[in-house]
Amino acid sequence: MRMGRVEARVSQGETIFGKIIRGEIPSDKVYEDDLAVAFRDIHPVAPSHVLVVPKHPFVSLLDSSPAEAAVLGHLLWVAAEVARREGYAEDGFRVVINNGESAGQEVEHLHLHVLGGRRFGWPPG
Repeated sequence: MRMGRVEARVSQGETIFGKIIRGEIPSDKVYEDDLAVAFRDIHPVAPSHVLVVPKHPFVSLLDSSPAEAAVLGHLLWVAAEVARREGYAEDGFRVVINNGESAGQEVEHLHLHVLGGRRFGWPPG
């Protein structure tokens, strides 16, 4: 059963990402500003695997609204900035958003995976 927007916003604040954002759990941060935080994934699938997480709580792309379009765009900009800082922007990188359990979303807090440092195949998954 799918949660409504209000319930999703309240409950997701208790995810591991909410705790990282609040500083309750340490992380290896590579970027932070007023809207987002980026930190290294503890189970990387590439030489560089960074998660970009919005500080504004919403569960998934489907739970976002037009009012959050600027935040969503900012998350993509942060992904590119992470690639530049990690040194693989010129060689190429992949940005992945898993939306829902069937797509592999494990944490109910929207996040982008920024992957780099190796060649990726197509199609993914």
